[in-house]
Amino acid sequence: MKKRWISVASLLIMFQWGVVRCQMADNMVYNPSFEEYRDCPVKVDALGVMREVDAWWQPTRGSSDYFNACGGRDCQVPRNKMGLQAAHNGVAYCGIYCSQESYREYLQTELKEPLQPGKRYSVSFWVSLADKSPQAIASIGALLTASRVEDSTWGILMEKEGTDYGTGTAQYIAAYYDPQVQNPRNTLLDNKKEWVEVSGEFVAKGGERFLTIGNFLPFNKSGVVALDDSGTPLSGAYYYIDDVRLYCMDTVERPVRQAGPMPQEGEVVLMENLFFATGESEVLQQSYKELMRLKALLEANPAMTIELRGHTDSQGTQEYNQKLSEARAKAVADYLVKRGVERRRIEWTGFGESQPVDSNETAEGRRRNRRVEYRILTR
Repeated sequence: MKKRWISVASLLIMFQWGVVRCQMADNMVYNPSFEEYRDCPVKVDALGVMREVDAWWQPTRGSSDYFNACGGRDCQVPRNKMGLQAAHNGVAYCGIYCSQESYREYLQTELKEPLQPGKRYSVSFWVSLADKSPQAIASIGALLTASRVEDSTWGILMEKEGTDYGTGTAQYIAAYYDPQVQNPRNTLLDNKKEWVEVSGEFVAKGGERFLTIGNFLPFNKSGVVALDDSGTPLSGAYYYIDDVRLYCMDTVERPVRQAGPMPQEGEVVLMENLFFATGESEVLQQSYKELMRLKALLEANPAMTIELRGHTDSQGTQEYNQKLSEARAKAVADYLVKRGVERRRIEWTGFGESQPVDSNETAEGRRRNRRVEYRILTR
C-alpha cells in the first residue's frame, strides 16, 4: 500500500494568484439559515449540547438551541417552548440566552475561507426576542477570529491570555472581546413579533476564519431592560437567530482554485479537522467543513471509491480502542451517505492503537494519533 500524507485542505488544489471581485451572492457562511440538520431537535435543555444542526456549534457550556418545523413540541417552528415565531427564512432557526451575567449562550461556525487583510466585509443576521423573555438587551454582536474561541464556562465568553512560568504555575488574564459588528447600545432589541436585522461593516485584519454570535459585554453594559408583559418563570433575554450572512465588499486578491494532481490509488489522505466528543463516535458540527471537502471530492469524481480508516491513541484497552476506531470511521461514512454519497463507494475499518504516527507519551502525540484517514481504492 502506498502511503503519502496529504491533507484534505490541499487535495486537488493548486493556487494561482489573481484579482477577484467578491460577488454579493457569495455568502461566506455555511448553512446560514440553519436548514441543514442531522437530526430533528427534541427539546430545549439548559444542560444539553446543540448537536442537531450542521456547521454550527456552541463554543461554551451554555446550551444553545435548535428549532425546526420537524422538531418535537419544545423545538418546533413556529410554536415552541420559548414562544411563537415563524422563521425569517426557511423553516428553522437557533436560539440563545444573551443577558444573564452568570449564564450566556453563543453560536459559532467556521467560514468557507479566511478573510483577506485590509478588505471590507459586511456581516448581518436577524434576531427576534422570544415571547417568554422577561428582559431585552441591545448588545448582540458578531465576532470574527482567526482561531476558535471556546471555554468551559457557563457565562460570558472572554479572551484569555496565559503565561506559563515554567515552574508548574501559570497566570491567565481575561479581557472582554470587542466584536467587529454590534447592535447599537442605544437601540433596544425588544421586538417579539417581527425579525430585526443586526448588521455592520468592518475591515479585516486577515486570517479570520470563525464567526461567533452573542453578547460579549458584561450585564451592566448590555443595555438590559426588564419587560412588564412577560408573565414567565424564565429569566434573561432569549433571542431567536436566523439568516446569517457575511459578504466581501471589496476587490480581493486571492487564490483561484484550479485542478491539481490527484492522489493515486492506494494513497492515504489525512482528515485534519475532524472532531469527536471524548470517548464517543459522533461526528461534531465542527467537522462540517472538512467533511464537505471530502463530499465535494467524491462528487467531482463519480468513479472514486474510498476506505475510511479510524485510529486511536493508546489510552484505554486495546479492545476498547479497536471498537472506538471502527465506530468513528463508520460515523464518517454514515454522515456522507446521509448527505447523498452512495454507500457502495465507501468502505470503513478501524485499526485501534496499532498504527501510531507519533509518540503516545505526550498530549500532542496522542492528539495526532487520534485520527481518521481515507485511502483511495479506485479513481
